[in-house]
Amino acid sequence: MAPGSLLRSRPLGSLLLSTTARQPWRVSSSPRGAIPVCIDRLGLRSAPGLHRQFSSAPVGRQEAERQLERDDHVKNRKKAVEPTVESFPSTIAPGAKDHSPEKRRRLSEVKISEVLKAKHTRRWVQPVIPRSASVRDAIMTCIEGGLSGMMVVDRDETTTESSRERGKVVGMATSRDLLRMMSQGFKDGKTADEALGLKVGDLMTPISQVIYTRPDETIGMCRTIMAKLGIKCLPVLFNGRVEGLVTARDMSDFGLEAKDRGGKKNYLNDISERVGLSANTSMADPPLYLRAHLADEQAPLFINVGVAEMPHPFKTHDGVGMNLRDHGPKDFASDTDLSEDAHFVSCIQLPAETGDGVTEMVYMGVADGVGSWREYNVDPRDFSHKLMDECKNILKEVEAKARGRLDKSYHHLVTPSEILAKSYERVKAENIIGSSTACVAVFDCIRHQLHFSNLGDSGIIVLRHIDSDIAGALKRDRSKPRTDRTSDLRVAFVSQQQLKSFNHPFQLGWTGEELKDGDSSFKSASASCTSSIHVRRGDVIIMATDGLFDNVEIDDIASIALTWEIQSGFMRGGDMTAREKRWDMGHSMTKLSSELIPSLARELCEFAREKSLDRATDSPFAILAKENDIMWSGGMPDDCTVVAMHVVGRAADDSFGKDSV
Repeated sequence: MAPGSLLRSRPLGSLLLSTTARQPWRVSSSPRGAIPVCIDRLGLRSAPGLHRQFSSAPVGRQEAERQLERDDHVKNRKKAVEPTVESFPSTIAPGAKDHSPEKRRRLSEVKISEVLKAKHTRRWVQPVIPRSASVRDAIMTCIEGGLSGMMVVDRDETTTESSRERGKVVGMATSRDLLRMMSQGFKDGKTADEALGLKVGDLMTPISQVIYTRPDETIGMCRTIMAKLGIKCLPVLFNGRVEGLVTARDMSDFGLEAKDRGGKKNYLNDISERVGLSANTSMADPPLYLRAHLADEQAPLFINVGVAEMPHPFKTHDGVGMNLRDHGPKDFASDTDLSEDAHFVSCIQLPAETGDGVTEMVYMGVADGVGSWREYNVDPRDFSHKLMDECKNILKEVEAKARGRLDKSYHHLVTPSEILAKSYERVKAENIIGSSTACVAVFDCIRHQLHFSNLGDSGIIVLRHIDSDIAGALKRDRSKPRTDRTSDLRVAFVSQQQLKSFNHPFQLGWTGEELKDGDSSFKSASASCTSSIHVRRGDVIIMATDGLFDNVEIDDIASIALTWEIQSGFMRGGDMTAREKRWDMGHSMTKLSSELIPSLARELCEFAREKSLDRATDSPFAILAKENDIMWSGGMPDDCTVVAMHVVGRAADDSFGKDSV
């Protein structure tokens, strides 16, 4: 990670950027305002995490019962609308006369405040659940209230005297969270009654991770947030209070009147021909383009891993140059011991779930030490390197305990978040000062999944070849003939990054004592973005620190990966059918993959170094800086670590796989 000051030889850029230099623990605000912009890389302006003093809003009986006012011109509006435009009449202030022609607007332009008002008018339900409630209580509340989510409140704490009856908001629980709580209980060996008895407050989404919207934002904006983050419910925040929750259904229902929902005519037009399935109904066979992948689902997958790292180009044993002029005529740094980045790759064996034999699990991780600790005479490498070392030690201990115990009952997948949390506690216990971003993942060869936890601005992307029959669904450019296209290799997944503001990522850190400021950039492992990705044979997975993503566009990463595949012979002429026939014949080329995957990681590192030194072309970092009113151009010199992974159908040491190179 680059030094804290990040000054360059451009006077204006240096002056402006110094105001937002990456700091290890200081609370900073977005250059655009007082609210931190924490999802800049997703292009969103809403900040995750509610202020710890927010409470649920008081709503009186009169407001809850007030009917949504409709003007005469609304009641008499024409039914004919442009077919491709969802539109609704503009609202007019109560009591005001409107003599202007009828105006229509798109549904995406409607403000969320109007959606929430319409929802509360139809039915008022307080979407809250006490922190001490059980999962069983929460499920009953969801069903009885028709809720998709609830704010979790602590009745023993209040923000003000006026909020005593409502309590202090401490988190959020959705219907999906309740299922996750029960699933976790079953995985831990609990009975159904024990799982239903788990406390909501112990497994809720903490307040620091809640994504919210504001009343003046539009349906279009909220739909974008939900789609990008994979969430289905948003609290509406106004003046430090949660006014209510909006869901995708609330937005779809907006504008529909009671007469549009019921009645004989609506039933005949909308329902009568769509209700009821015949007794001979069956499920369709999988589409042709999925059958090959589904056949592979029955067999385990394997992963070949390659790692490459490069230090900041201007680093020496005496320090870090701020720019090329400061660095001088010396060669660019190549000693990886200078890097503040750290990584690990560990392969451990755990008892198989079937109780027969063992299952091989591959864990990997990267950490990016915060360079501005040098300003406090602290070596930024210590924290990140110790964090990754402890991850390896924890996995060795897990494998040692499992050795000799091959019974099914002992099988337990140690999650990345658990590893990260334990490693962090060990680093603090040794009083190692510093901070770091971190990303830890595990490849599950049986379920074909990559589980990961990411805190900060490192991340993971998944690249996948898409068959021509379905590539159009992913918005492939069909205007170009297949013979002229270079690839159907698409970006199938990009992990979410977490930042307090521009160039100020969430971090695991330690100053020698626990910080009381809950709004700092220091977070616990539980605050990391934790998810799972379903992977397929042939996928290319890239885990890297921000030295790659700040300098190389994701599309360029995909292009480099495709070139590597073609040059290595894994993909010839973009013909997926030929590749699948080769797989069916047993020609996995897995040994060649294991030998060449490090070259892909190295090529990505070298390209990131090249782009970081390019002063003429704006990097992703520079583009994002300008979007946040910071003058910066060219690349962003930094340490860079890349862990490249290739998903294959056979283990690299498989004798049949060796013969099929």
